[in-house]
Amino acid sequence: MELDELYREAILDHARHPRNFGDLEGCDRSAAAKNVSCGDAVRLSLRISRENRIEEIRFCGSGCAISTASASLLTLAVRGKSVEEALQLVESVQRLLTGASAPQDKLSGDLAALAGVRRFPQRVSCAMLSWHALEDALRTGETNSA
Repeated sequence: MELDELYREAILDHARHPRNFGDLEGCDRSAAAKNVSCGDAVRLSLRISRENRIEEIRFCGSGCAISTASASLLTLAVRGKSVEEALQLVESVQRLLTGASAPQDKLSGDLAALAGVRRFPQRVSCAMLSWHALEDALRTGETNSA
């Protein structure tokens, strides 16, 4: 039960006080995603360094507590990572949320809070929304040239 409480607290904290929320001036890439079944929407904006690392990332949009918290957690988790590392993290989160990996293969830090979502299959799309946007931004997202 303590683990459930930790998950709930981390999700609620990030939903109530999202980190890195707002527009990013001078972004290199951006992508948006919308969950048509519930109306949640998110837009990620990223600045990629010359070393191909995520230098800065922000999100905006509206949605439920799960989608907002997941986007907030995502921004903290990928800042400073290489594009390849971030794409690997997208895959890890998706495997965890869909049950393709064992619960003990959980993610580290506050990202571990997302593991609690896997018990509610109808909410997995909410948790994955920003991660899909990140993947789009890194693979095929709008590229803004300076």
